[in-house]
Amino acid sequence: MTPIKYAKQIRTTHMQEKDGVLFFTFPGLEQTGVLHGFSTRIGGVSQGDLASMNLDFHRGDDIQAVMENHRRFAKAVGYDENHLVASDQVHSNRIYKVTEKDWGKGITRESDISSIDGLMTNVPETPLMIFSADCVPLFFSDPVHKVVGLAHSGWRGTTAGIGACMIHKMEQEYGSRPGDIRCAIGPSICQNCYEVGGEVAEAFRDAFPQEACRDIIKPGRGEKYQLDLWAANRYILLTAGIKEEHLEITDLCTCCNPALLFSHRASKGKRGNLGAVIMLPE
Repeated sequence: MTPIKYAKQIRTTHMQEKDGVLFFTFPGLEQTGVLHGFSTRIGGVSQGDLASMNLDFHRGDDIQAVMENHRRFAKAVGYDENHLVASDQVHSNRIYKVTEKDWGKGITRESDISSIDGLMTNVPETPLMIFSADCVPLFFSDPVHKVVGLAHSGWRGTTAGIGACMIHKMEQEYGSRPGDIRCAIGPSICQNCYEVGGEVAEAFRDAFPQEACRDIIKPGRGEKYQLDLWAANRYILLTAGIKEEHLEITDLCTCCNPALLFSHRASKGKRGNLGAVIMLPE
């Protein structure tokens, strides 16, 4: 296997392996007792550009191959794939409250959860999943009120503050307090790899204060900029009330590790999708 390239010196993710399936977890989330994981390309049955653990049904993959990948990943992490709930991601900041009535939506049956990029639930044995291949997966766990959430945060979702939207929604629906919530910013594209144009840079300058933008946006080549989605989401979560000691930030870049992780940028769009999952145990 190609050596993993870390963008920082401190490694915040744990690599796990079961039955040939590799995935990552976060130590802080593990301490809250929630089941969670972030998939890799390793351990599935998909072929070609989608090899091997593609978890998305919308990438032109064989449906039976994707279902087998889900079965393998679910067995490795420890949840029932028939209960898994996924949404139709559109780079929004909208959040959906999942119940047992939603079991299987987007995986084993058709889903009516559309135009949604964040899922949350307080129902045990209800795994939530979002998909990514450079965008940021955000994990949320409230161990006091027994609530979990996941959000898909690309640059549009980040400028729309989907992380803060999730926290506010958990407060509104379940009584969660930001100070109790544990968060993790999962494997995604690092600043060195994420080159953007002036329009995207300007969107971040409009969404964030100048002092925050010093870390989020760096000058690149010519009229390009280097964008730090990790720093942007860190700012959003801390500003929304998450304690710094309750926030874990990835050091693992999808684009730096194309043999291990799907990356839209590294593959020029020829790729499958990774899956982030979280669940309250029974």
